[in-house]
Amino acid sequence: MPSKNRAILVTHALPYANGPLHVGHMVGYIQTDIWVRFQRMRGNDVVFVAGEDAHGTPIMLAAEKAGVAPENFVAEVYKEHKRDFEDFLIAHDNYYTTHSEENRELCERIYQALDKGGAIARRTIQQLYDPVKNMFLPDRYIKGECPRCGTPDQYGDNCENCGAAYSPTDLKNPRSVVSGAPPVMKDSVHFFFTLSKFQAFLKEWLDGDVAHSSVKAKLLEWFDAGLRDWDISRDAPYFGFAIPNQPGKFFYVWLDAPIGYMASLKNWCTKHGRDFDAVWRDSEIHHFIGKDIINFHGLFWPAMLKGSGFRTPQKLHVNGYLTVNGAKMSKSRGTFIRARTYLNHLNPEYLRYYFAAKLSEGTDDLDLDLKDFKAKIDSDLVGKYVNIASRCAPFIEKQFGGKLVEAKSEIGIDAKLAETLATAYENGDFSTAIRQMMAATDAANKFVADSAPWHLAKDPSKKDELHRVCSIALQAFYQLTIALKPILPALAANAEKFLGCDQPLQWNDLGKSVARNTIRPYEPLMTRIDQKAIDAMIAEEKGDVPSPAPSGHPLPQGEGTKSAHITIDEFAKVDLRVARVDDAELVDGSDKLLRLTLDLGALGRRNVFAGIKAHYAPDQLRGKLVIVVANLAPRKMKFGISEGMVLAGSDDSGLAVLTTEHALAPGAKVS
Repeated sequence: MPSKNRAILVTHALPYANGPLHVGHMVGYIQTDIWVRFQRMRGNDVVFVAGEDAHGTPIMLAAEKAGVAPENFVAEVYKEHKRDFEDFLIAHDNYYTTHSEENRELCERIYQALDKGGAIARRTIQQLYDPVKNMFLPDRYIKGECPRCGTPDQYGDNCENCGAAYSPTDLKNPRSVVSGAPPVMKDSVHFFFTLSKFQAFLKEWLDGDVAHSSVKAKLLEWFDAGLRDWDISRDAPYFGFAIPNQPGKFFYVWLDAPIGYMASLKNWCTKHGRDFDAVWRDSEIHHFIGKDIINFHGLFWPAMLKGSGFRTPQKLHVNGYLTVNGAKMSKSRGTFIRARTYLNHLNPEYLRYYFAAKLSEGTDDLDLDLKDFKAKIDSDLVGKYVNIASRCAPFIEKQFGGKLVEAKSEIGIDAKLAETLATAYENGDFSTAIRQMMAATDAANKFVADSAPWHLAKDPSKKDELHRVCSIALQAFYQLTIALKPILPALAANAEKFLGCDQPLQWNDLGKSVARNTIRPYEPLMTRIDQKAIDAMIAEEKGDVPSPAPSGHPLPQGEGTKSAHITIDEFAKVDLRVARVDDAELVDGSDKLLRLTLDLGALGRRNVFAGIKAHYAPDQLRGKLVIVVANLAPRKMKFGISEGMVLAGSDDSGLAVLTTEHALAPGAKVS
């Protein structure tokens, strides 16, 4: 394992600012965030930067279609992407844009250094020209057949099928996107980065531990035919940075895009009073990318950095493609799932865990099998991990005042397993880490099942054994929470509160005991996936149902919406009271109901039936202070009379009864 307290700079591939993110994009972004969170838990100094890839012809075309300036178009997409990242718990230190003064300055600085070093060549080339519109055609204004694989309808810079990069003049049977006319050839001066000058350096760089062996093998294929010089200029019209002192010439988007990593870092350094050159020079540089762009990051980018005097990357972490239900994502099947559509219906940590369970240090493609997705979350996180706490915490809370006892144990995460997990995280082999953690979780659940604390609790002479068993189980839960925290940060934060932690857990806390803490009343940490949520997500993408109203925005007024509103006078009629759950019992013959005996102080005791059996065991509710609608008319049910309603809330993560931690007397009015 590398030593601790490293200075690490981390980036992920910059999302292109011409449309929404989808779950395929999230594979690499989630992978990056998990790795960053692990490094931070180890005590390393990590700066995690990214931003919008905001230049190029596709954005110019999309902005024209939308009738807005490219700058305004990019600004709106930036807001949407940033919100998606935040809601998927991607914890950037700085999220910026390539359309910035920092990026312009760095592009010119690097270009001028390369030019001074003899790495920029100027050549007159024949450029495709639209004879109808009387304009040179940027790459994305031309379509044709890929010169390598023959795939039709490809743009003039690279092939979406085989990943080949080429000049637009290499396309077979080209046509203008603007007019549809076959373009003609016309002379134009272009600027080239002489990649061939860096062949020896690149071979030496690839000899190091800079990427997985399969990635390096793919990159070395480029050397077989000899490295070709790279056209880094484009003719107007083009949305990007102008090449200094070269009217009508612009930097190609793939030149300024990776420099955008540096621009985001420079922006962060300005905000935090740090020296940009020193941070870049003194940091390990880790890029997380998809395998479709390894040529840019594994050849052009390190050569540009070398030629301009900057430190080159230490590691390329490369992920594969995503399929859904075993096939390419499809809009007609509803499996082209946008990030926001997913978030409209499901907990982001479900997807973080599922992707992590499939991510290895290689570049294998992933499949989001939605049946397997539900089964794995329900089994691993709810049926195994959360189950440990939900089965044991009520005994500790009720019989021992939340106090644990020190006890030796053979379950949990020992020093050897902790190091195995750390190595797997470091290598990006998250699937191995999860398999090891779930094996430890299985062992903990077996210990609980064999010890049967629910039987021990019935025998007063076994009270010490009950205390020991539940303490051992919760110590294992504490350790598993630490190990899962890079993957499930929000769940871990809630578990930390339950475990009575006074500060966020770090990796070295694996060797400590949770018995020094007093646990708090247990609240459900995660619930099983509702199949209806998955169905609704697919239906939304298929267009079978309208998208939900965005969170935080009012529903539009109009026909059929009046019934959604009540007056303040109507609301005032609802009598909300605090009640203590004196008892909770299963209801014979019901799959959904619990019978609650509630103490409302001066208002007396009430019998209430609540449809929460799938979310709570009776022991989890006894002694809780809940909120009750006290003036609801009694309702005669099959199993008895219900004399009120306990309030609960629900979202994609499940259902939770509304409780209060304030020491309010039963019967206190809620206002």
